Amino acid sequence: MNSFIFLLGIFLLHSLETSFGSVVSTGDFNKDFFVTWSPTHVNTSADGRSRSLKLDQESGSGFASNDMFLFGQIDMPIKLVPGNSAGTVLAFYLTSDQPNRDEIDFEFLGNVAGQPYILQTNVYADGFDDKEERVSLWFDPTKEFPYLFDFMESSPNRVSIFRDKFLDTTLLFMVDSIPIRTYRNHADKGVAYPRWQPMSIKMSLWDGSSWATNGGKDKIDWSKGPFIASFANYTIDACVWKGNARFCRADSSSNWWNKEELNSLTWKQRRWFKWVRRYHMIYDYCQDNKRFQNNLPKECNLSKY
Repeated sequence: MNSFIFLLGIFLLHSLETSFGSVVSTGDFNKDFFVTWSPTHVNTSADGRSRSLKLDQESGSGFASNDMFLFGQIDMPIKLVPGNSAGTVLAFYLTSDQPNRDEIDFEFLGNVAGQPYILQTNVYADGFDDKEERVSLWFDPTKEFPYLFDFMESSPNRVSIFRDKFLDTTLLFMVDSIPIRTYRNHADKGVAYPRWQPMSIKMSLWDGSSWATNGGKDKIDWSKGPFIASFANYTIDACVWKGNARFCRADSSSNWWNKEELNSLTWKQRRWFKWVRRYHMIYDYCQDNKRFQNNLPKECNLSKY
């Protein structure tokens, strides 16, 4: 495999009136995304097929999708900041941008040269977060796009947000097709769950020196900059939000995300999930009794899948 890919699931209807088929993006960053932060620090190739973000003492940078989505899939190859990247944060996330926002985060925390990259995931549901988990990556994500990164909800090898009658059950975060985290829908038990609000796709590279690496002890060494992360050859196959979710939820043979068999982890995925939790888990908010004063969030005592 020669690409380092994030798969974000969001599904697009080919015809809102009669037929339901997937639509693939242009693959052109200039057409599907807009720069949100510091245009001078965002570099896009002439053909629009690749883009980089730069962080220096002057500014960080970022971009976001033109559309908001409900369901589907986004493949985004990403090469992280190489060398001594301590203090930097590369964020790849979905957000509804509302006061009571839903948000699903991948945050790659820069490392001291020679140390493993740390991936922090987080979930905002109805404006509430405090759901951080961290794992150390078992490979070098700064090489030439060598690995597959997934972020999905109950569907192998996809970064997906499913909100239909079968799959409104579990958020599943995956790295290189390996499940690293689940966040199950326990709304019926009073646990907030992100399922109603359409979200946009966002990328940003910024200074997280106060907390990102070793609790803020290792800050950015600006003499090592500028710090650059790059992206290329993405695809979007998604349901664009048009003000009514019923088209995205409609029963159709082509709406494969409605299949009930995608509603749980396979036995193989469960084995990988346990392997990650045992050997690569660094922090789990559900084990932080001190932080929550022995009153852990309700979902911590409920099933994970």
